Amino acid sequence: MDLFTPVTFGSLNLANRLVMAPLTRVRAGDDGVPTALIAEYYEQRASLGLIVTEGTFTSEEAKGFSGQPGIVTDEQQAGWARVADAVHAAGGLIAMQVMHAGRVTHVEISGAARSVAPSAIAIEGETRTPNGKTAHQVPEAIALDELPAIVEEFVAASRRALAAGIDAVELHAANGYLLHEFLAPSSNTRTDAYGGSPENRIRFVVEVVTAVVEAVGADRVGLRISPERNIQGVIEDDAADVAITYGLLADALAPLGLAFLDFMHPEPAGALAQDIRSRVNAPFIVNTGFASPTTRDEALAIASADLADAVSIGRAAIANPDVVARWKAAADENEPDPATFYGPGAAGYTDYPALAV
Repeated sequence: MDLFTPVTFGSLNLANRLVMAPLTRVRAGDDGVPTALIAEYYEQRASLGLIVTEGTFTSEEAKGFSGQPGIVTDEQQAGWARVADAVHAAGGLIAMQVMHAGRVTHVEISGAARSVAPSAIAIEGETRTPNGKTAHQVPEAIALDELPAIVEEFVAASRRALAAGIDAVELHAANGYLLHEFLAPSSNTRTDAYGGSPENRIRFVVEVVTAVVEAVGADRVGLRISPERNIQGVIEDDAADVAITYGLLADALAPLGLAFLDFMHPEPAGALAQDIRSRVNAPFIVNTGFASPTTRDEALAIASADLADAVSIGRAAIANPDVVARWKAAADENEPDPATFYGPGAAGYTDYPALAV
C-alpha cells in the first residue's frame, strides 16, 4: 500500500491514504455553531485524503466540552454547510464524527439536567467545567425505554450532517464516550439485554450503526473504536474479553458493508487489529497515536507492511496544514504547540505556516 495513492471507501474517492484524525479543538463557542474560523481550519487541511471532524454532539445531554460544535440545530447545520463548502472548494472530503459524550461530561458543561451512561458509575477524579474543577458526577443509568431515543439522536444528527453537504459520518465508539461505555464491562454493569456478555455489550453499538446505515447508507458511514485505550474510566484489561467482544462486533458489522472502520490501537500489526480487519468487511484505517504522535516513518512502515488501507494522523495534521506535501517530499515539519490545542482563537489553529513555494 502506498500512502500517496487514491483509494475508495464506500462513496468516498480519496486522493490519498492519509486521514485527518478527529481532534477536539473547542473553537465553536457556547452555541455549538461552526464558525468561519473553523471552516478555514478544515479548508487548510483539504489535501488530506479524508478529514474526520472533531466529535460533534447529537443532543444537549451528549455535549462533552465547552466550545464543542453540535449538529442539532438549524444554525449548527448551516455552520457545517459552510465548512463542507470550504473543504469541497479546496478539493477535499470531510466526514463528521458524530458523538455522544455519555458520562464524560457534567451538567455545568452540557446545560442538561443530567449526564447519562449505561450504568450509574462515575469516572474517578475531576473534570474541568466553566466554573472550575469538580468531581465527575455519577451519571444516570439509561433506562431501556430511553435507548431508542438515543439511537434516533445519532440518526437525526447523521441526516443533518449529510444534508449540510458533509460527505460521510463517523460514529464515535472510542475513547471512553457513550458507545464505548457500552462495550466495556468496567463501565457497563447492566443486567438486561445490553449488559453482561460480550454479545449483549455490543448490542447498542450495533443498533446505532445499523439505524444510521438504514437512514443514510452504509457507503457514507464509518465507525471509530479504540480497544484497550483505557482512558476516561473505560478499562479493558482482559485481553481475552477484548478479543471476543471486538471480534463479535466486527462480525455483526460485516454484513452492513461500512465505508470504513477507524481503528485506534498502538499495535496495528498485532493479532487483535488484524483479526478485526479480516472480519469487519470494511476498509481499515489505523491510528497509533496513543502516547506519541504517528510519525511519517511510522505511517510509511504501516503502509509498506500492508497493515491497513489508510493511516489516520492527528498532531502532524494540526501543525502542518500541508502535511501530505511535506510527507511526500520528506520535508521538515512544524512542531505542534500543545498549549494552543484547546481554546478560542486562531493561534495554534489556523496560523501554522505552509511550505514555501
